[in-house]
Amino acid sequence: MEIAILLIIVAAIFITRSIKVVPQQNAWVVERLGKYNSSLAPGLNFLIPFIDKVAYKHSLKEIPLDVPSQVCITRDNTQLQVDGILYFQVTDPMRASYGSSNYIVAVTQLAQTSLRSVIGKLELDKTFEERDIINAQVVHAIDEAALNWGVKVLRYEIKDLTPPKEILLAMQAQITAEREKRALIAASEGRRQEQINIATGEREAFIARSEGEKQAEINNAQGEASAILAVAEATAEAIRVVAEAIRQPGGQEAVQLKVAERAVDAYSKVAADATTTLIVPSNMTEVSALIASAMKMVSATKTN
Repeated sequence: MEIAILLIIVAAIFITRSIKVVPQQNAWVVERLGKYNSSLAPGLNFLIPFIDKVAYKHSLKEIPLDVPSQVCITRDNTQLQVDGILYFQVTDPMRASYGSSNYIVAVTQLAQTSLRSVIGKLELDKTFEERDIINAQVVHAIDEAALNWGVKVLRYEIKDLTPPKEILLAMQAQITAEREKRALIAASEGRRQEQINIATGEREAFIARSEGEKQAEINNAQGEASAILAVAEATAEAIRVVAEAIRQPGGQEAVQLKVAERAVDAYSKVAADATTTLIVPSNMTEVSALIASAMKMVSATKTN
């Protein structure tokens, strides 16, 4: 009975040491008599008891690693407190087991030294502007060395960049000055645009007034010309009517009578003025001679 129990115990130990079930996204490194033999894939695996041994177990998942905060000095001798996070993945279980005694510590230390080297090549302002470039350079520097450790560095992200308090105050003062400068520039541009708009409005108003005055003068001139033309046409029409009347029978006698009446009226008006001295011709035939001269002129005009 005791022998049977002993055999059962030995068989259970044998089965336990020979059958291994590896979880998904894991890799186990097997040593045979102290030497690397194989890497077990996920699923059911069989080993030789007491000869094969699972020496290392690795997770093949992406691993986030918090890189401790450290002080870095920029190119312009400014201290920065920098911390970040590193993402890596085990790609070769054998190298991860034998390439380094502790690949996590190795990757962490290399990330810190690479970050100090990259920050030291940049000025303070560039470190805030070029985070993507810093991250890419750190990943490139770590990835080359991490290949010997069976590790693939996926990305590095800077979580925080903290300059000294004095630098922060100076940066805040600079930002305030820049904002005030932009505000002054915006205000001056507004005043400039306002003056331009006022000048443009005044110019357009002056042009409009001058155009109105010009049009008014043109209209007045056209009105005066039309009035003069109408008067001239009326005068010409009157003269034509008079000339036609003179050509009619008895027209000459009517003209003579009209001229005589005008002459008599002219003498009477001159005689009515008390301040005027009137000299009357001694021979009234001179008046008739004057009327005859006028009639000759009318006859000459008619002949022409």
